[in-house]
Amino acid sequence: MNWDDLRVFLAVARGGSLSAAGQGLRIDPATVGRRIARLEQSLGEALFLKSPQGYALTRAGEQLVARAEEAERALSGAEDALRGSADILDGTIRIGAPDGCANFLLPQVAAAIRAAHPKLEIQIIALPRVFNLSKREADLAIAVSPPDAARLYGERVSDYRLHLAAAEVYLAGAEPLTRLADLGTHTIVGYVPDMIFDRELDYLSEAGGVTAELASNSVSVQGHLLRAGGGVGIVHDFMLPFLPGVRRVLEGELSLKRTFWLVRHQNDRRRVGLARVAELVVAGLRAEIARLEAQA
Repeated sequence: MNWDDLRVFLAVARGGSLSAAGQGLRIDPATVGRRIARLEQSLGEALFLKSPQGYALTRAGEQLVARAEEAERALSGAEDALRGSADILDGTIRIGAPDGCANFLLPQVAAAIRAAHPKLEIQIIALPRVFNLSKREADLAIAVSPPDAARLYGERVSDYRLHLAAAEVYLAGAEPLTRLADLGTHTIVGYVPDMIFDRELDYLSEAGGVTAELASNSVSVQGHLLRAGGGVGIVHDFMLPFLPGVRRVLEGELSLKRTFWLVRHQNDRRRVGLARVAELVVAGLRAEIARLEAQA
């Protein structure tokens, strides 16, 4: 058994299919299939259960994943050590984040890190859901709740504030808005209820239980709905500098605080290069939240 075979095996285990693994490895899916068949033959064990839905690990496959990840960590640590601390920030780092963070915070942070470390490639993946680090969807993930899985490690990044907000153009033609009870006479902008992937995002439950008549699973889209004069909604303070014409309302009635967490796989904590990038991301996010909230 060699590392190249294990690398292909891990790609299938994480991607769930030959095509996903092939895309990540940049090799033909048929070649991936042959490599898996060869590995299974050499071990005398079936590593995957094949079905129309994809490749699921067998018990033997689950046991091999743990050993393969140990080999992966050892190889990564050796590469970091050989490169040396002066030139350690290279390669590709993928950061997963909810779209508010990915759209309004991470671009500035990633650009600054890349400017200081031009050999580093940074990929920002914006998705309105929780990232699966065990399947290597990302190297680092920003979350709105601390991780509860045993194999994940969470670091508190920063608190951030949210308030009700609306565009001046909307408020000029709307009913008076002087207390929370008045929200019943206004169009509400918010999340699609069955697409709220974390209870920390259920903001409207703290605004008197109003429901959203204009809704999206994307906080960025919600912000643009507000800017277009669509109604009243809860928005991150750090988004407001990007939404000209939108201002906070009922600040004395409702003010929410949430927290961003940086999440890593426990197995990655010894990866020196990734740890340094994580430090830069945390510092950058803290500074950017403070800067933008001061402008809101």
